[in-house]
Amino acid sequence: MNLEVITICDAATESQGKLNILGAFDTIFAKELPAHHPQCAITVRVRFSPEEKGEHKIFIDIIDELKAPLVPRYEQTFTVRIPGEEQSGIANFIINYQNLALKQYGEHKINLDIDGKLKATLSFFVKGPR
Repeated sequence: MNLEVITICDAATESQGKLNILGAFDTIFAKELPAHHPQCAITVRVRFSPEEKGEHKIFIDIIDELKAPLVPRYEQTFTVRIPGEEQSGIANFIINYQNLALKQYGEHKINLDIDGKLKATLSFFVKGPR
């Protein structure tokens, strides 16, 4: 299993296995708190070898500096299929969020877990007025 992409972005789509990412970012500016970020997406692309065919489970947690969740945990069971003589298969995930509630400034984290193992932690930052 190889994690190829994890990002937070303005929007993403998938078409015939192709992942389209628009506006990847790592900082949200908020004039005051609490704030709401109107629209964003967490985008993930994972590549699997033929030996990894079958059912898997993905979890995504978004937490603030105090490790408090911003949204309920994302959880999905998925099946990896690798057709014919292909050398590998991919799984793309796009998790959309509207009005993401931000209660504090500082570093926030997106934790990606697959099959009970932490595969990545991605930081993003909420900053106040300068």
